[in-house]
Amino acid sequence: MNAAPADQIRLLDVQALDVRLQQLAHKRKSLPEHAEIDSLTKDATQVRDLLVAAQTEESDCAREQTKAEQDVDQVRQRATRDQQRLDSGAVTSPKDLENLQHEIVSLAKRQGDLEDVVLEVMERREAAQERVGELTERVTSVQAKIDDSTGRRDAAFEEIDREVASVTKEREVVAGAVPADLLKLYNKLREQQGGIGAAKLYQRTCQGCRQELSITDINEIRAAAPDTVVRCENCRRILVRTAESGL
Repeated sequence: MNAAPADQIRLLDVQALDVRLQQLAHKRKSLPEHAEIDSLTKDATQVRDLLVAAQTEESDCAREQTKAEQDVDQVRQRATRDQQRLDSGAVTSPKDLENLQHEIVSLAKRQGDLEDVVLEVMERREAAQERVGELTERVTSVQAKIDDSTGRRDAAFEEIDREVASVTKEREVVAGAVPADLLKLYNKLREQQGGIGAAKLYQRTCQGCRQELSITDINEIRAAAPDTVVRCENCRRILVRTAESGL
């Protein structure tokens, strides 16, 4: 393949722009905010799970408290009725009086036990409510950090994307001046060789693979016409000759 030396030099400009686009893509992908957001999102998920558990516990305690308070109220009402019967004098049988008095005493003990249960449940509910409040604050705090990291990431995206658009436009202009067959070869090699399809020959060394060419290869390149498109024997990339090639 033949191409004017100026077109081959221009290929290096295209390569430089492609390298810049690769760098920008890598920069976009490896922004530190990505790791921050991932870590914070995991923290948020864990805290939200704990919050749901605490809310469930508080809800369970609320139902348990309601049930215990209803039990206390029922025992209290029954004890009140028994006491009224006792005070009314309607019960005259000694045995019935003894049973009624015994029941009143039993109900008083039962009421005391149930009130203790209510207090215990209230304490557990209060602890759960405090836990819910604490975890709610933590969720809010972590979410604020996520929002901050996301904002910084999006701002970085915008800056990178603006440069990508600018470099892409410049590449279109520069690549448009390169002969189609040369550009096609370059693009093919770039895909095969990790993004580098053309490299400068500098001081007898290929800047693509960083290997110094043999004397035989150098002599062949030296003997080639200026418009001959030469390739590195080591990596097969297009070698672009310049005044610094050491020929």
